[in-house]
Amino acid sequence: MEILKTYQVALAEHLQSVVNQEEPAQLYDPIKYILNLGGKRLRPTLTLMTADFFGAHSAKAMHAALAVELFHNFSLIHDDIMDNAPLRRGKETVHEKWDINTGILSGDAMLILAYRLFEGYEPHMFQKLAKLFSKTAIEVCEGQQYDVDFEERDDVTIPEYIKMIDYKTAVLVGASMKMGAIVADASEVCQEGIYEFGRNLGIAFQLQDDYLDAFGDPKNFGKQVGGDIIANKKTFLYLKALEQSSNSMVLRNLFSITPEDPTDKIDTVKNIYVTSGAALATEEEIERYTKKANDVLDTISLSEDKKEQLRAFGAWLMKRSV
Repeated sequence: MEILKTYQVALAEHLQSVVNQEEPAQLYDPIKYILNLGGKRLRPTLTLMTADFFGAHSAKAMHAALAVELFHNFSLIHDDIMDNAPLRRGKETVHEKWDINTGILSGDAMLILAYRLFEGYEPHMFQKLAKLFSKTAIEVCEGQQYDVDFEERDDVTIPEYIKMIDYKTAVLVGASMKMGAIVADASEVCQEGIYEFGRNLGIAFQLQDDYLDAFGDPKNFGKQVGGDIIANKKTFLYLKALEQSSNSMVLRNLFSITPEDPTDKIDTVKNIYVTSGAALATEEEIERYTKKANDVLDTISLSEDKKEQLRAFGAWLMKRSV
């Protein structure tokens, strides 16, 4: 999306200098490595854009945006260790390139470096940013734990799943935008409103990611299509299919096996997702959370032009193929 490019360029320039320590190399090289892997960097970009929209120069929000990016990548290093993932953005994960202990320690250092970035703000702003950051960080950890717990459970409900993706993914999107509003000294109503806008978009974003995992174009998706099915992940698609399908027993059985060649399993599960109506229900849920996000904009004191740009951003996000 064109409006994001300016912020992304500025962010990339500052990322090069955010970790300027050289020694010990075993600690700092992995941090520089994962930060240089790229990715969409949507969350910190949203921090800069939100500050701009609320009347502050986006440069004032740069430290907060960098803190968001450091925290996000810290969580990815640790998630990859927990998932035993060999690749991240098409490259070796940190724990594969170095080792697990290095991944843990470098990730820990990233979290501390993220907190340090708030020190440049005046005391009242530092307090608000740090408080929001701490709340969000613990919720992300709780969301990750729910995700791990669900792997061992056969009774996960749809409300539980929504809560898990809310904590694991959506709260950081909301917090990223709220940080921009805090730096711009927007009103409390606007701060809370933009947080809810981002949070609802974050839920829609994760549901879209789940949908693309099953039905995305392999050329564009960037990950193996059907990865969630291979890993027996209980996504919204799976839970809705269980609820609506006459083949629920077949689906449960398929999610209890890990065949060497998963092709037939993926095809069968995707067919159940479609015939049960779960695929359509997921698309409708994505629309519902996107609408909830847009409805929040009515409570926010922003120009209609800015609101329209935020609506366009949400629409672009939900139409992505990667």
